[in-house]
Amino acid sequence: MILANTRQHLTRNDAQLAMRILAHGSDSELSELEARLSNDGIDAVLDDPRLPMALVKSSSGVHASFPLFAYVMVRHALRRLGEGDRLLADYLAAIVVHFGVRDRSHRLAESDDQIYAALVDLYNDVNDPDARRSFLVRTHLGNYALWLSGIFPDHVEQRRWNRGGPHLGYYEEMGRRGFQLAAEHRLAEEHGLAPLYAAAADRFGLLRLALNSLSDWLFFPNVHTPERLMRQVSDETRWKLAS
Repeated sequence: MILANTRQHLTRNDAQLAMRILAHGSDSELSELEARLSNDGIDAVLDDPRLPMALVKSSSGVHASFPLFAYVMVRHALRRLGEGDRLLADYLAAIVVHFGVRDRSHRLAESDDQIYAALVDLYNDVNDPDARRSFLVRTHLGNYALWLSGIFPDHVEQRRWNRGGPHLGYYEEMGRRGFQLAAEHRLAEEHGLAPLYAAAADRFGLLRLALNSLSDWLFFPNVHTPERLMRQVSDETRWKLAS
């Protein structure tokens, strides 16, 4: 299952690369960053507001590990929306890292044979008699809804307008419900995961907006459709009202 452990997988090499990119050839800047790392830990480097753009613009950025790149981008996307919870950033980055590999987003686990292509199929299995599978289905419902609505909002909206598919609000509702059900499961309590899933349910819309910003900026920057513009305007209005 996907855990909020992206930062745990970052290595000394990840930290060194981030510092070299930020220093941009300046020995004094590198020394300052190394002191910051030594005194305050890796978060002091990862939270540097210059790092996302530096990773994208620097030629050395291509050598960044996927966990480093995903965490930095997700963490700063959330911070721009006023969300400072590192655990949520860790978890959201883990979803991006895991689901970015082949067909992992359609499976409860890498070794699971069953393919889930629709959220409703997952929802129909949330009360599976096997407690472990029921728990995994619930978490995957939240994860998958967040992945689809967060990384592929243009696809969701195009299907809505062209084929009568569900709107983003449906994905938010299903994802929020998945995380709520996961938080209520006894296995979440036993493993100390209930607070994380409860927070993901409560802030699902914000998590989706953070991923949308990355999708629009990094993954699909050349999409210029009425659907995207309408989504962006709607989300901006919603966010202003919420804050």
